[in-house]
Amino acid sequence: MIKRTLFFANPAYLSTKNDQLLVQFPEEEKQKAKVAIEDIGYIVLEHPQITITNGLLMKLIQNKTAVITCDQQHMPCSFLQPLVGHSEQSERIRYQLSASLPLKKNLWQQTVQVKIENQARHLLERGRNA
Repeated sequence: MIKRTLFFANPAYLSTKNDQLLVQFPEEEKQKAKVAIEDIGYIVLEHPQITITNGLLMKLIQNKTAVITCDQQHMPCSFLQPLVGHSEQSERIRYQLSASLPLKKNLWQQTVQVKIENQARHLLERGRNA
């Protein structure tokens, strides 16, 4: 089964009850939500006013759910995953570690090129909007 990715871009309070993720919003017009923890693969926390309980974190990790937090620029800054990894994650890490040096260098070169292109695009957009 494909696991769900949940993205939180607004203030929220995240907790757990009966193996479900409970989502409460400070705005009264937004309804509470529930999601079965076993259906979640990733959670992305983008807003700085998101509160998450330790009980929820433990249940997410026990279900091999990754939690990604973002900084003020909306860029991922941390990645929380279980110490006992998912078989797919372990396999990916094993492939990355066993990659040949030329492949690693080529991939690093591609990464740097794309980062430079993205930075240039960002600076151009910023210059237009100034």
